[in-house]
Amino acid sequence: MDRTQPVRETPLKHQYTFTVFTATYNRAHTLSRVFESLQKQDNYHDFEWLIVDDGSTDNTGDLVKQWQQKSMFPIRYFYQENRGKHTAFNRGVREAKGELFLNFDSDDSCVPQALSRFKFHWNAIPEAQRQDFTSVTCLCMDEQEKIVGSRFPFDPTDSDCLEIFYKYKVRGDKWGFHRREVLLKYPFPEITDHHGRRITHIPENIVWKSISRKYKTRFVNEPLRTYFSGSDQITKSPLGKNAFGCALENNTILNTDLDYFWFAPKKFLYSAIHYSRFSFHIGRSLKEQIEKLNTIGSRILWLFGLPIGYLVYLKDRTR
Repeated sequence: MDRTQPVRETPLKHQYTFTVFTATYNRAHTLSRVFESLQKQDNYHDFEWLIVDDGSTDNTGDLVKQWQQKSMFPIRYFYQENRGKHTAFNRGVREAKGELFLNFDSDDSCVPQALSRFKFHWNAIPEAQRQDFTSVTCLCMDEQEKIVGSRFPFDPTDSDCLEIFYKYKVRGDKWGFHRREVLLKYPFPEITDHHGRRITHIPENIVWKSISRKYKTRFVNEPLRTYFSGSDQITKSPLGKNAFGCALENNTILNTDLDYFWFAPKKFLYSAIHYSRFSFHIGRSLKEQIEKLNTIGSRILWLFGLPIGYLVYLKDRTR
């Protein structure tokens, strides 16, 4: 695919190589997995742990204070009213003091070599090419140490998440960092709906795909994170609360990803169905739905998916 080369800029100055970031909401009962994983890192200490608490009402704050007193690494904690994981993420990127920003869910763990291996793979990218990359992404495993989803086609694979998903059809949860200076250019949208209510769920793929249009990722077939079933609930909420974000995600797919249509036509029809489904949930008329689609191809797909999308919407209403 064609990729516009990023503008060469003077790198930001950072205090650490990594900022390990955790957004949390009422996860005091699982957050210790992250702390214990970071305590066990194998003699690698060039990182900070930055926590943004998105309005917890449990004892998360007290727990973090205890860890700050005995931790072998710096822990910084910020509390905000509940505004959604995407706003916590934006806050974390702004506050970070690390060059590489690693998102670590509040109920998962990682292997003792995780940070040193990430640094190894980052350093393996030739220095002259590194500005063209934003990320290193690895595999995840479950509690039984089985690989989650599928592997990357080559080891390493220098590509982007669009190609990885549509062309190579890699599936399953993955884990990786991004350069902080890239994330500062691509914040999550913090928006309200037509009633002026704050949207608390913005799907992450909206940002990752935008970044993929400019920067590469090195994908490696090495499992570094353990994914626990029933993973981080911070973004999970009833259908009605998630509908705006889901409509936005599928709208973005139809508007920006159609150059990959022939690699995965069923995926795009699926997005068309769910774009109309979730649009109905947020009260968007047919006229408003089609006006938010900016190509002939996306509008044709929407027309094909509309009847099924409306039927699924009606089924949702009966639940």
